[in-house]
Amino acid sequence: MLDHPLATIENLRVEFQTKDGPVVGVEDVSFEIRAGETVCIVGESGSGKSVSSLSLMRLIEYGGGDIAAGKLLFDRGNGSEIDLAQSDQSLMRTIRGNEIGMIFQEPMTALNPVFTVGRQLTEGLRMHKGLSKAEAEARALELLRQVRIPEPERRLVQYPHELSGGMRQRVVIAMALACEPRLLIADEPTTALDVTIQAEILALMDRLKRETGTAVMFITHDMAVVAQMADRVVVMFRGKKVEEGAVEDIFERPQHNYTKALLAAVPKLGEMRGKAYPEPMKLLGKTDQNLDPIKGSDDVLLEVKHLTTRFPVKGGFFRRTVANVHAVEDISFTINKGRTLSLVGESGCGKSTAGRSLLRLVEPQSGEVHLDGKDIMALGSDDLRAARLDMQMIFQDPFASLNPQMNLMSQVAEPLQNYGVAKGQALQDRIAALFDRVELPRSFLRRFPHELSGGQRQRVAIARALALNPKLIVADEAVSALDVSVQAQVLNLMMELQAELGLSYLFISHDMAVVERVSHDVGVMYLGRIVEMGPRAAVFENPQHPYTQALMKAVPIADPRRRKDERELNFKPIPSPIHPVGYEAAPSAYREVSPGHFILTTDSGY
Repeated sequence: MLDHPLATIENLRVEFQTKDGPVVGVEDVSFEIRAGETVCIVGESGSGKSVSSLSLMRLIEYGGGDIAAGKLLFDRGNGSEIDLAQSDQSLMRTIRGNEIGMIFQEPMTALNPVFTVGRQLTEGLRMHKGLSKAEAEARALELLRQVRIPEPERRLVQYPHELSGGMRQRVVIAMALACEPRLLIADEPTTALDVTIQAEILALMDRLKRETGTAVMFITHDMAVVAQMADRVVVMFRGKKVEEGAVEDIFERPQHNYTKALLAAVPKLGEMRGKAYPEPMKLLGKTDQNLDPIKGSDDVLLEVKHLTTRFPVKGGFFRRTVANVHAVEDISFTINKGRTLSLVGESGCGKSTAGRSLLRLVEPQSGEVHLDGKDIMALGSDDLRAARLDMQMIFQDPFASLNPQMNLMSQVAEPLQNYGVAKGQALQDRIAALFDRVELPRSFLRRFPHELSGGQRQRVAIARALALNPKLIVADEAVSALDVSVQAQVLNLMMELQAELGLSYLFISHDMAVVERVSHDVGVMYLGRIVEMGPRAAVFENPQHPYTQALMKAVPIADPRRRKDERELNFKPIPSPIHPVGYEAAPSAYREVSPGHFILTTDSGY
């Protein structure tokens, strides 16, 4: 490791001009990054982590920011050190992508929807490295293999919308690594990814750092990822650096109160051993919280039998169906009133499709769904509309599920008006009460979605789902993109509502520590099938299926002395779920290992 820092941030101050005068994004931050070192910047959203990284790339100007003071020194490798804060944009275009690579947080906005993946991967290589079209394509293919994308040749000619979230994020990482930059800035690169893909990507970045000596500036709010990746940690709070130190010191001897509170609020896998019922999360800085364990009842609310959902793949001149994507293949489960069943698995395993199939937002191929005695599959459109009073969905991305042109009051009022549940003053009182329930100030009623943070938007989505007093809520990755502290508040809110209103949840997630906190029962999905199912304690403390065991192994632990080795992560590549039209899938058969704990005996391909 070189003594001379590769990048140095000195007394950085960033301001945003608004109608009400300047807002300070970063007040006074200084730290340095050396070659071959990973520096993790941690803090909640709004603490100034991303602003610091965008300033270093000089992209902050495009976001309405202004570097008001400070230096951004960068060593270009030929002994010349330049201050990026003073460099003109033409020089920055040479440096961006070539010498400093960046992985953005939201892969869908980082990729251009009108160009193929191959075109976007080769663009930087041809511009910075001067490669020919064929050379750039060969390198692009090699990069996709490096980030372990299945069927990379096919991906090159696909567009971003044809890939799952995890795949898109891997493409963004491949793009950032394409020109072998000397400094890699990763802004929450694994926030929306599954445990297994996250583990692979962290191992990949670690390996590339060792092989190429690349320095990594890693921005995250996930303390377990910090423990896995960091050499040094910088803790930020409200635009200031509050603590900096070696990773072991920060975890074992935190000095600042904020760092201590942040570490205490992190959910850890294994904390629920020996506990029969879900428990609330620890909130940031609060010790006196109490919520009794949620037992739920023994009455069945939802019964799903042999649910199968497939999507046609069209091809040929006449756009005939040439194959089917077997998204959900013969799954069965029940959810009792007032209880939570969590479905876990990697992206593309069919868990979101399963959730949507229950509400018939996508039409299943076959199977039975009974909600409180009603046969959902047999209902016509009018009856289905009425049945949806009892079942609601909270989507993964609250920004995409809220209408940007409507204020929040109108959005929460919409389901009530659609079903004619309340009018006039009664409607307004009901909405105000819902806002109180999800702990949002009533002054927010007139606001629009873009004026809220991610956690606040997700609360609005929960308020809207609760508006019709449903019996079942399908929460699809409802907290995956939230900070530790906000995530804990939202989950505790959901559990409080469950205790008070007797709600049942189908909780779809890939965060194993969160699932362990909130679930009564757990189903593990792989390639469209549930491979293991049972009470939470049985599945987490005694996983029987090899896939569940691999999944548990991949969960990063918030302890820098227990890092995962790349050799431990022996994931098999996921087979394709696409099968030709005549293909007959074997039915799912299960073996009971202990009371209520089942594992799949049909060959699941793992």
